[in-house]
Amino acid sequence: MNIRNLFRKQLRSVIEWKEQDSHILFHRMATSTDEIKNSSKLIVAPGQGCLLVYDGKVKATLTEPDTYELETDNHPFITTMLNLAQSMESEHKMRFYFFRTAELVNVLWGTATPVKYMEPNYKFPVALGACGNFSVKIDDAATMFSTLLATVNDYTSGDVRELVVSRIVAPLTAFLAEKAYPYTEVDKHLLELSTDLKARTTEELQRLGFILTDFRIDSVTFDDDTLLRIGKIADMTAEKQAAAEVDLDYVGVQKLGALRDAARNEGGLAGAGLQLGAGVQLAKDIFKTQETSETSTGTTPADVAVRLKQLKGLLDEQLITEEEYNKKKDEILEKL
Repeated sequence: MNIRNLFRKQLRSVIEWKEQDSHILFHRMATSTDEIKNSSKLIVAPGQGCLLVYDGKVKATLTEPDTYELETDNHPFITTMLNLAQSMESEHKMRFYFFRTAELVNVLWGTATPVKYMEPNYKFPVALGACGNFSVKIDDAATMFSTLLATVNDYTSGDVRELVVSRIVAPLTAFLAEKAYPYTEVDKHLLELSTDLKARTTEELQRLGFILTDFRIDSVTFDDDTLLRIGKIADMTAEKQAAAEVDLDYVGVQKLGALRDAARNEGGLAGAGLQLGAGVQLAKDIFKTQETSETSTGTTPADVAVRLKQLKGLLDEQLITEEEYNKKKDEILEKL
């Protein structure tokens, strides 16, 4: 050790956290030496607190803005001279961990992986992701230091976000499994879900020295596979409802779909290899069962009305032409 460094170690220090980053919750202050001399000064500014660790133990937690005088067993020159056998190094070390006392607000969060549960209406597993924001503040710096930080120099808003998200997944999964909200109703229960997750997460964070002052779920999203499966069901339901309007059964729905797809191809029905009259043939196929039944029971005005309604539905869907519609209509009316 040169004379200059030896002399610098004998000076009393003034320790303060001058450049406080708004994203840092906990910060170990680097000093020129850990052998802080007796009667050195510590400045704690508004919005800050400081944890004093002396001889490996938490000596004090200071939260009031003030200038504090430090008491140590290190005295200028005397302590150094008494430790010649230890290379003039004192065993009495003091370290300073500054922390933010103000609330950290509107920290954005989102689940890293989707949470799965059984959808009660569709009867298949769905995967849901959630995102929102939360606010947090340090409640017990000493507990936080001993249970969470250890040798960490800086603990940031990004670190607390990872901590909160890691504690959310399990209670979120349990909540959704218990409530099993239908796909269409999840958004209605975001407030209830937020309240439940805050209560469950608060207890865990308090054990680590934090207070969760606010927690919100802003939105939920379902994964692509879930949306695809539900989309297919919705399409089939719409087809079924449309078919019911013209009293078609499942076979009729399938034939309608096939002809509609063909009509949308380039070149229309002809481009799909369907000749003029394909619509009439479709109508014949749809009414085949009814015609067989009517052969044995006879045609009634009510039967004719139903068949005309079905035929009109094909025309409205543009699956048959006006000419085809008129031709088939005449055939139906001839049976009266």
